[in-house]
Amino acid sequence: MTKPVIPSRLALRDIDEAWSHYLGEAGVAVAEGFLASLEEAFALLGRQGGIGSPRWAHELGVEGLRCWPLTGYPYLLFYFEHDDAVDLARLLHGARDIAATLAGPEAGGPR
Repeated sequence: MTKPVIPSRLALRDIDEAWSHYLGEAGVAVAEGFLASLEEAFALLGRQGGIGSPRWAHELGVEGLRCWPLTGYPYLLFYFEHDDAVDLARLLHGARDIAATLAGPEAGGPR
């Protein structure tokens, strides 16, 4: 069974910012490649949501948080798997201070 991947408001903002960055700095082909990689990750997580690493859940004390790297791009998807869906909380660049971002006021926690 494939579950829908539902991006949060913050994840949609993250995706839009990354798309705009690639479009402006690297061109249409790279930006489209970013979206294709994101679609592939959504499909994979929809089929096998439990595959992501629970590292940040342990480090931050956020039960159920999982992380999956975006293929070909330096971004990490942070999500929660549920029986009926996968909730994408954030899409963060791997060079960011992940702990501070996820612990901050706009963390994008579980539903």
